[in-house]
Amino acid sequence: MAGAENAVEQRGYWQESGGRVSAEEAWNIWARHGYDILVAVAQSYHGLITYKELGEQVQASSGIRTSALLHNWIGSVLGRIVREAHRRGDPPLTALVVHTDDGKVGAGYKEVLEVAGEPPVEDEMEREIHAANARLTCYRHFDAVGLPPDGGRLALAPRLEVAVARQRARAPEPRRPLCPTCHLQLPTTGTCDTCG
Repeated sequence: MAGAENAVEQRGYWQESGGRVSAEEAWNIWARHGYDILVAVAQSYHGLITYKELGEQVQASSGIRTSALLHNWIGSVLGRIVREAHRRGDPPLTALVVHTDDGKVGAGYKEVLEVAGEPPVEDEMEREIHAANARLTCYRHFDAVGLPPDGGRLALAPRLEVAVARQRARAPEPRRPLCPTCHLQLPTTGTCDTCG
């Protein structure tokens, strides 16, 4: 019976040392810890962290735990980090946070654009390129270890980079245009060899 009481007691948000906290209190504390965690990630060139890793780390470093599913609260924490980075004049650290399965920043990245006063980016690949640029800005701003002297280059998350390369490899080669007279494919010069 004591085990069942502990399970009921540990629903929601609580301190490891005992005692409950509200969701808002937990999110505010996790955002402060998350900020520091993301600065540490930014200090490693092409460093990334997954949503799951960040969720585990903010709980471990703060001593505040939850039984709530990650997707139900991580956005609230990241939103606070976005606004704090903007307030401090730091680049958008949340660009360093990606999904485990595909390496993408996710739809919540729109808050980065909103806070910066930029228009929304509906195209998924454009959003990922924007995030890659934001990550590069983070690495430069926080003097990342391993940053090349030329300032480095933007990069998609490794999983996403692999998926994009695989997609490019499967794409058929673009067909060259046809001659309007004889309907043969034009050479790269653009002048038909038959018709002149």
